[in-house]
Amino acid sequence: MAHALVVGGGIAGDTLALLMERDGWTVTVAEIAPALRTGGQTVDLRGDSREVLEHAGLLQQALDRLVPQRGAAWIDARGRRLAEMPVEAFDGRGYVSREELLRTDLARILHEAAGPGVTHRFGETVDALEDTGTGVLARFRSGTEEKFDLVVGSDGAHSRVRALRFGPEASYRKPLGLAHAWFTLTEQPGTPPLDGWFLIHNAPGRRGVAARPGHPGEQEIGLTFAAGTLPPRRDREAQFALLERTFAGVGWRTPEFLAAARQADDFALDTYDQVHMPRWHTGRTVLLGDSAWCASPLSGLGTALALRGAAELTAALRAAGAPGDTSGVPAALSAFERTMRPRTASAQQLPPGRVVSMAPKSALGIRVNALAMRALQSTAARPLVNRAFAASEHGRTGSPNGAPPQTSPSV
Repeated sequence: MAHALVVGGGIAGDTLALLMERDGWTVTVAEIAPALRTGGQTVDLRGDSREVLEHAGLLQQALDRLVPQRGAAWIDARGRRLAEMPVEAFDGRGYVSREELLRTDLARILHEAAGPGVTHRFGETVDALEDTGTGVLARFRSGTEEKFDLVVGSDGAHSRVRALRFGPEASYRKPLGLAHAWFTLTEQPGTPPLDGWFLIHNAPGRRGVAARPGHPGEQEIGLTFAAGTLPPRRDREAQFALLERTFAGVGWRTPEFLAAARQADDFALDTYDQVHMPRWHTGRTVLLGDSAWCASPLSGLGTALALRGAAELTAALRAAGAPGDTSGVPAALSAFERTMRPRTASAQQLPPGRVVSMAPKSALGIRVNALAMRALQSTAARPLVNRAFAASEHGRTGSPNGAPPQTSPSV
């Protein structure tokens, strides 16, 4: 029986594993984390996300885990609203969708949908990959070796598979100049409620603080700031110290969030980057999701592209006759790449002003951004916005973190 190795058990990897298993593959998923990853913020069910989940028979499970949403609001240091965008904006194609669930819930739905043909090896990754002509010999960190008919690197923007087969990350990483910390805050007596609103406070110096609804009794927190490099992931104390220096003096609930970051089990910090590669496959090894085409969270399309990519790769393998005949795997990888490249290239074209509007540089820029958010929802702007949606991948597939075009100046 044909055997595939998927390195990385996130949204892309677990979706691919369950779809390939349904086609008759045996699939091993190697995930470096010791258990199923938690954390991450909300993803929506528009466009490709909805279509792929429905095809997989998992849409209702996702709908059952929705987090109530009312919209997004931009606020000042005292919590007063400067602008808001309800979920009804742009006929439901705005900044926040009615149908959003936490990434951790979607990941669990996909993980638990896999059947007995999928084996997960947690706390495991690959240290070497060697072509054998008819397969790939994988040497695991645990010291074991095994041959596979196909290897898929779906291990994220800092992909180990990409480094092994295509070279160093620096060759493909395009920094966007921002970093982002995210984590879950457990509500305490007296914690201000969000009432379904995604609240965003920007401070001068390209600093942003946000809170959005999570599971009952929880809020999902994000801290965004200008940065090109960060302390090592293993040096958590240095990361907290960086955040505390960067956000010193920022108003609203920022001190509360900085204290909560130190207590959060799911705290994570990373830069906003894109990944641009001239080729996603070599021999019988292929990259999928952020490993191949990271569009950055600013695109709002990471989950949609991960789901669609897994579906398209499965379809290309099926069309080539796999798993019954794996001789066509290399051709299938070429076909997959031809199909997905236009989508990913479009997603990487961020709407004008997207980076600037995420973290304006000055007090004037913050005011202009709020004014733009209000103006975009006006009757006069509707024809322009509709044309932008019609021409954009962002409108076609949905984007939870920035669907409407944004045009803030760099102030």
